[in-house]
Amino acid sequence: MGTQGYADAVGEALQRLEGLGYERGTNGDLANHGPMGAEALAVLGFGEAVSSWVEGYKQAMPHHDPPAPRFEIDPSDESSWREALGQFHRAGDWERLFWRELREDPWQRVLERWWPRLLPGLMAGLTHGLIRTAHATRSVAAAEPPSDLALTELARGLAYWAARYTGLPGDARLIGKHRPAEAVARLPRPESEGVITPPMAAERLRRVRLQDDEEFPGYFDALDDIAPNSAQWLLSEMTSTFAGVYLAHPEILPIPLIHGVTAPAAIRLVLPYLPSEQHGPTVATMWQVHVALLMAFTSDASPERRSLDTARAMDLPSGPQLLVGAMEHGDEHVIKFAEACQREYALRPDPRYPAAAFAAQQRIAVLGR
Repeated sequence: MGTQGYADAVGEALQRLEGLGYERGTNGDLANHGPMGAEALAVLGFGEAVSSWVEGYKQAMPHHDPPAPRFEIDPSDESSWREALGQFHRAGDWERLFWRELREDPWQRVLERWWPRLLPGLMAGLTHGLIRTAHATRSVAAAEPPSDLALTELARGLAYWAARYTGLPGDARLIGKHRPAEAVARLPRPESEGVITPPMAAERLRRVRLQDDEEFPGYFDALDDIAPNSAQWLLSEMTSTFAGVYLAHPEILPIPLIHGVTAPAAIRLVLPYLPSEQHGPTVATMWQVHVALLMAFTSDASPERRSLDTARAMDLPSGPQLLVGAMEHGDEHVIKFAEACQREYALRPDPRYPAAAFAAQQRIAVLGR
């Protein structure tokens, strides 16, 4: 591991990434992972590798230009900001709003104010609005006062979440009788459509959002299936269960189900800065996203029941070797997944975390950025 410290590595990365827009690729809807991947590398202790990783990331795929602000969003006028939710052409307006608020109020107060407003759209960018916000929050919280670059990155995380805000039907509540692993096992899955290609997955997600209960039976019942418990315990249940879900489905596109772990792990980074009354609704909404992910990407739950045995039987590298492998692999999803799994494993030593992180290194192409 290198000698460059976390703050210097993240600061240099944000400077190098300054000119990139929110998304990349020919379809324009792949999230910019640069700040998230660089921050994860730095927190893992690979500070010396961050600058070269950033330059490689920038060259792997063209990014779109940063959005320019056009019209003012009035945060005190609910009709003004609600109208702009989910309007990606307003991303520049959202960034300007959050940039201003983060310089007028403490960042914790801005998070507290906007979190419940953005929470129903947690699926934004396949949860990348949340995840980018969480990586930025960790960076902002690491220094007092936070740097201007760190605050700008937090503004962009929140802006991406708001601009790609994606709601799901129904309201999830922690009023059920089952722990997350049991609820996942109980959830009916749609019939197989063969190998799910990216366009098919996008279409299934769209149909989940439209919510024909005949096509996706059990969706609404599942929203109330989770029993109340502490947010921290539920997050560990979610991340360990979804590490097993990822491990159990090598036939599925190798990236989307990663977010079943990285999204709740990202929530854990932010919870200390939110009022306790926001914790329960946050975890409930995360479960709603999990239900949608399972219905969009999986058709057979039976391999998931064997995931713990599968993980125990795997010949895995040591923890440090696994992290070095992720860094050398270089894909941003592999890096972020390894960091999240390591962090969650430290709280609950479940073998599905390292097994899933190792599986991602095998399944995701080295140049799959």
